[in-house]
Amino acid sequence: MRPGINRLAAAAGLVVTAGAGVMLFALVAGPGPWWRGYVSEAGAAGHPYAVVYRLGLVLLAAGVALLGRARPVIGPLLLVTAGLAGTSGVVACSAGCPLPPFEPTTPTDVVHAAASVLGMLVLAAAMAVTWWTAGWAVTRRLTAAALALTVPLGGALGLMMLFAGRGATSAVLERILLVIGVSWLVGTAAITSFDDRVLPRRTEIMV
Repeated sequence: MRPGINRLAAAAGLVVTAGAGVMLFALVAGPGPWWRGYVSEAGAAGHPYAVVYRLGLVLLAAGVALLGRARPVIGPLLLVTAGLAGTSGVVACSAGCPLPPFEPTTPTDVVHAAASVLGMLVLAAAMAVTWWTAGWAVTRRLTAAALALTVPLGGALGLMMLFAGRGATSAVLERILLVIGVSWLVGTAAITSFDDRVLPRRTEIMV
């Protein structure tokens, strides 16, 4: 029998990939080294590709929402993540994305930063729930790897933001975390695209 395809999950993976690709283009094509500063600075007013970056983030948020519809168990968490990511895209930070207590900030800077941080925290919670409830070993292993990297790196980035502020280390940590998050979303969407006639369940392949 021909295996079924979850078209909603497949679409989610494509939309997340497209959104991340647009964001990466805006980040790399802008002036200055792309690996410095916060990623959100590509969406700040005055950046030549600010609108492109924000559209990419909103597109990525739409992909996360689609994945939430395709995976009901973590659906609420992914929908919250999508809403926070969309907020981060719509409410842009000012130049340099200043954060307290090191730099003067505006209300929009605080809203943008809060939405971005909370979005990553809720995404990590979705990963944890996925790991706990996963039926397929491949999903469980993918999520375990993502969590093993996300938790310590996210904690390190949080400490850097609180005690050191903007710098080279926080820039690298943020980019690594985003790559991990997008990779998990795309990987989970790809796995979810296939039904249980394609991939064996965890209990069938565990040793």
